[in-house]
Amino acid sequence: MNAKQLTDWLPTTRKEMDLRGWEAADVILFSGDAYVDHPAFGAAVIGRLLEAEGYRVCIVPQPDWHGDFRDFKKLGRPRLFFAIAPGCMDSMVNKYTANRRLRSEDAYSPDGRHDMRPEYPTIVYTHILKQLFPDVPVVLGGIEASLRRVTHYDYWQERLKPSILKDSGADLVIYGMGELPLTELCHTLDNCLTYGDDDVCCSASDFRAIVRKHPVPQTVTIERLEDIPQGITPDDIVLHSHEACLADRRAYAENFRHIEEESNRLHPQRIIQQVGREYIVVNPPYPPMTTEQIDRSFSFAYTRLPHPKYKGKRIPAYEMIKFSVNIHRGCFGGCAFCTISAHQGKFIMSRSKQSIMQEVRQITAMPDFKGYLSDLGGPSANMYGMSGRDRSLCERCKRPSCIHPAVCPNLNADHRPLLDIYRAVDALPGVKKSFIGSGVRYDLLLHTYQDEALNQAARQYTRELIVNHVSGRLKVAPEHTSDAVLRLMRKPSFRLFHEFRNIFNRINREEGLNQQIIPYFISSHPGCTAEDMACLAAETRALDFKLEQVQDFTPTPMTVSTETWYSGFHPYTLQPVFSARTPQEKLRQRMFFFWYKPEQRQQIISELRRMCRPDLIAKLYPAPQPAPHMRKEGKNKRPRR
Repeated sequence: MNAKQLTDWLPTTRKEMDLRGWEAADVILFSGDAYVDHPAFGAAVIGRLLEAEGYRVCIVPQPDWHGDFRDFKKLGRPRLFFAIAPGCMDSMVNKYTANRRLRSEDAYSPDGRHDMRPEYPTIVYTHILKQLFPDVPVVLGGIEASLRRVTHYDYWQERLKPSILKDSGADLVIYGMGELPLTELCHTLDNCLTYGDDDVCCSASDFRAIVRKHPVPQTVTIERLEDIPQGITPDDIVLHSHEACLADRRAYAENFRHIEEESNRLHPQRIIQQVGREYIVVNPPYPPMTTEQIDRSFSFAYTRLPHPKYKGKRIPAYEMIKFSVNIHRGCFGGCAFCTISAHQGKFIMSRSKQSIMQEVRQITAMPDFKGYLSDLGGPSANMYGMSGRDRSLCERCKRPSCIHPAVCPNLNADHRPLLDIYRAVDALPGVKKSFIGSGVRYDLLLHTYQDEALNQAARQYTRELIVNHVSGRLKVAPEHTSDAVLRLMRKPSFRLFHEFRNIFNRINREEGLNQQIIPYFISSHPGCTAEDMACLAAETRALDFKLEQVQDFTPTPMTVSTETWYSGFHPYTLQPVFSARTPQEKLRQRMFFFWYKPEQRQQIISELRRMCRPDLIAKLYPAPQPAPHMRKEGKNKRPRR
């Protein structure tokens, strides 16, 4: 790459604005992450998008929220609005483990520092901006706001909270992937401001009046009843109020089914929820982005580097993804504990081959690239280019998953376009190997399709993946061994993991490879008991696994699993479901992952005796076989040689 100049990044200081000759910005974006000018970092994507639309945009990464708030004041007032992007990860998941312990590092901060962002930066940043600039609109985006757009359970505060608009005092939320709604919002404001004068600043009252008169899809506002555009209509989905959810956990669970279904429909309805004397209005999302639209997001003039202010500092998340390529968005797996479909949707939005190849060429030109791509994937490794054959069927579909409880017969799960991408990338000069670090859906590979060409493509993909794209260890996510728990997780039977493992081992033998398959598992998921975990330990021990990739279930906003865990009811059936809720119950489950550690042995044996499961004790700790007795030799017999 050519040597970079400071003006190759979006401005972060007054000095950098002066270098561009800007008196003021149109939009000032406050980010909870370090500023890395790379398409894997949301703040950079949004900033570059606005720049491409002709707007002057600045980024203030990780502002200091203590003291005199100078970081919030240093760039002045924007012409249109302040925007807040709290980070690529939910701030609380990024900061704390499932046991509410501080994580070892913040992956999106320089040198992994923990003191670079507050808890709930969306709320903290908004409060400060509204204190300093009460008449400037504040627009929220990113996963933290997106998944808190209506009443939600907060695991870290152990209570239900209203829409983040209520807690923050912001003017609007853009949920999901923000390129399309943000573009329309900016153009709508420009078209409606007084006389179209570029020097006219948008006030908070003007902003609210404009978005009320011209609702932008995929946004959330808070309104008085009389101000709801078109009023509440029969086509709207009206949720139980926030106050009703506080009083009745079953009502809260019932809300979620509507939220999830509308997030995954091609023609969703507007959602409305009362909170106090106001109403949260969730406008329906845009249709899935086209290939041309998503290609554009990856085509901007990214430097692909951290801002020069971080020279000599390590940003862990950047080090992990700097040589990886995201080839699609969306996931139709619908896993109950995952937020991807709530944020990105279930419909796959794939980049063109040309766009992917162009990004790989940019990576090969980086001076420290050694020829190895760390990942060529997406939310799931093998969903690229897949969609419904008959779109009219998809338009009527409410299913949150296209592959659970069974693979939809309308799904065109063709692995040939993905194979073509892999082979084209590997043929590029400078690429020695492209690894697949994203999770592989082996149920898509093992399903028997009516079209034999799809079966053949799945077999070819499986061999190609194992032979050419595994860096010694292939990570897959069966998540559990109990079929009852897996059904609640919306994951396939563990029988398929056995089948895939056998194929993996066979191909390794045939190719003379010595690779490992590494499974991921979760404890304390709703529906999972300590006995289920004991059975998991016994079954994985029989497969000769000493588990490494494990986690305790963490309730995060807007997942089926979280709503079930908090409410005690499954949102779709409204039937009661057991969950391990106390720290003691969760530890009783988690310890079974580590049956092989000497310090866990006696506690596990005691627990299995309490369960009356001596059979599992024998499986986990089989008695040692007695050594063969030495033959007794008589006095006059010579020893056997």
